[in-house]
Amino acid sequence: MRNALLLVCLVTALALSACAVPPGQAAPAAAPQSAPAQQGIPPQARTISVNGVGQVTLAPDVAYVSIGVHSQSDNVSEALSQNNQKAQAVAGALRELGIDPKDVQTSGFNVVPQQEFGPQGEQLGIVYSVDNTVYVTVRDLQILGQLLDVVVRSGANSINGIAFDVLDKSKGLAEARQLAVESAQSQAAEMAQYAGVTLGELQTMNVYTSSPPTPIFEGKGGVGMDAAQVPISAGQVILRVEVGAVYAIQ
Repeated sequence: MRNALLLVCLVTALALSACAVPPGQAAPAAAPQSAPAQQGIPPQARTISVNGVGQVTLAPDVAYVSIGVHSQSDNVSEALSQNNQKAQAVAGALRELGIDPKDVQTSGFNVVPQQEFGPQGEQLGIVYSVDNTVYVTVRDLQILGQLLDVVVRSGANSINGIAFDVLDKSKGLAEARQLAVESAQSQAAEMAQYAGVTLGELQTMNVYTSSPPTPIFEGKGGVGMDAAQVPISAGQVILRVEVGAVYAIQ
């Protein structure tokens, strides 16, 4: 029993001596605890946003005209026959003016029965209305006034609208895009100068194009209508390009 107690004391002493720090050496420092990660938001990029506009005006070289023939009768066959005769006369007049048949397209043909009533509300019968509308492309604007006069005298009794346009807009749009980009660059440089900062590189750019045909005239034809009474003015077609650009601030 005594020998066992001595053995236990000896083992304990050896363990303590192994853990002791030798003279002249500092005790090892405790492992540092990791600092909690920062939860800050990254700094927002500094930018300048501008909108540039480029606009070009072009002389139109084509016109689109909607020409209609209207007829009506209490007999559907007679209404159709009258309308067909007038439509053929209009088509012939267009050919004589040099309009290519491929530039004449039927855009609408309608037969509408309408009930007629007397002053006391009594039914008088049915009237059939026939409308035949063609969409004509006029490539020679010099004959436009003459064309309107001729088709009305040939039987057309409605001119539903005229629009002018430019067939090839590629060069005009390219010029408008260049002007829009230059406008955006100039504005960005100017804003940076006013703000006392240095303008950096272009970050993003969006381009928007607008070049609608220009509607000029809408009216109804009739007996006695001639070219001198039609307010024809081709004017100009406007091509507009807008650029939204974002530049970095250095």
